[in-house]
Amino acid sequence: MRLIRYGEKGSEKPGIVDDEHVLRDLSGEIDDIAGEVLSRRGLERLAAIDPKSLPKIDPSHRLGCPVGRVGHFIAIGQNYAEHASELGNDLPSEPLVFSKAPSSISGPHDDIPIPPGSTKLDWEVELAIVIGERAFAIEESEAMDHIAGFCLCNDVSERAFQKERGGQFIKGKSAPGFGPLGPWLVTPDRVGDPQALDLWLNVNGETCQRGSTSDMIFSVKHIVAYLSDFMQLEPGDIITTGTPSGVGAGMKPPKFLKDGDIVTLGIEGLGEQRQVVTTYRKN
Repeated sequence: MRLIRYGEKGSEKPGIVDDEHVLRDLSGEIDDIAGEVLSRRGLERLAAIDPKSLPKIDPSHRLGCPVGRVGHFIAIGQNYAEHASELGNDLPSEPLVFSKAPSSISGPHDDIPIPPGSTKLDWEVELAIVIGERAFAIEESEAMDHIAGFCLCNDVSERAFQKERGGQFIKGKSAPGFGPLGPWLVTPDRVGDPQALDLWLNVNGETCQRGSTSDMIFSVKHIVAYLSDFMQLEPGDIITTGTPSGVGAGMKPPKFLKDGDIVTLGIEGLGEQRQVVTTYRKN
């Protein structure tokens, strides 16, 4: 299944994309794509519904993050060898873990506002895991049983905040608009092998990142099991799993995003995103 949430930010409704790529409304069946809906039982119930029996959605609607009520937005750093190398870092012996504020989450085509004081705004195409079942101290062999699906993520990063303001990654990863997710939450049966997906990112039409999840240092299964040793993962938690080489900070000379830039990105089977970089404006 390909699940979506559509509508104005904060008021999204649940939906599904049928095999003819038509958007269908699920709000008569569930209140949101969150909590129990993400469990194996919840997803089995949705899979039993004939999408063509559901009302069509006007495709002009805004798409939001395909997961509601995200409790924890976790990220893995330097999980591709070439990316670690381009930043001049040694390969990690264990996953490098940090958080992104859930308030950074946005839809796949929402603007990326440049936060006040930003000087080094960067991009990162990533595969994100959506947790469907509570997980604590699980084995790697159990990991897939706890995953509801996968989605595309742009782990937007402000490198000066990240590296020059006291060393805490979360500072450079958490501004509004720094977590575009979607367009879809894709269930594992439709994704196939999550370690065999091509991913890419362009800035203003210029190729910046090309890679494959086969190059991950730590696999999806390993990441989920590893994190469960330290914290209880809950349904709706999102884990973004690292980026391949080609980020702006790794270029020579470095290149960063500016007002008016257009970022496009995608992962095989998980859809595409498009964001316009804009100057931050208070509401």
